[in-house]
Amino acid sequence: QVSVHARLLQIFSLNLEAFVNDLKAGGTFKDTLILVFSEFGRRLKQNAAAGTDHGAANNVFVIGENLKKPGIYNPMDDLINLDEIGDIRYKIDFRSIYSSILNQWMEVDDKSILDSTFDRLDFI
Repeated sequence: QVSVHARLLQIFSLNLEAFVNDLKAGGTFKDTLILVFSEFGRRLKQNAAAGTDHGAANNVFVIGENLKKPGIYNPMDDLINLDEIGDIRYKIDFRSIYSSILNQWMEVDDKSILDSTFDRLDFI
């Protein structure tokens, strides 16, 4: 699984870099916000098929020229204090990321879309 994952991440990285370079060349990167999100994380423990099952915690990439706080936002995962079913505990609710983007980037009422209120993050 490690070699396949490394190859896929390299393909992703090269294509994302090409996309950002195209946006910059066209003068539109400043008006673009890229969100990369996977609908699930992975568990730490390997399963019987030499892979890992879906988990709770995840990584999200937000890429743009106009970010207030570029860089890594989350502290490193705690690999010792797992939740009751063995998942890494998430530290930032993904709905807070959505709420922040909807309200601060798209300038729409995030509550009417998400049907609730979530803490907004200060990266936009």
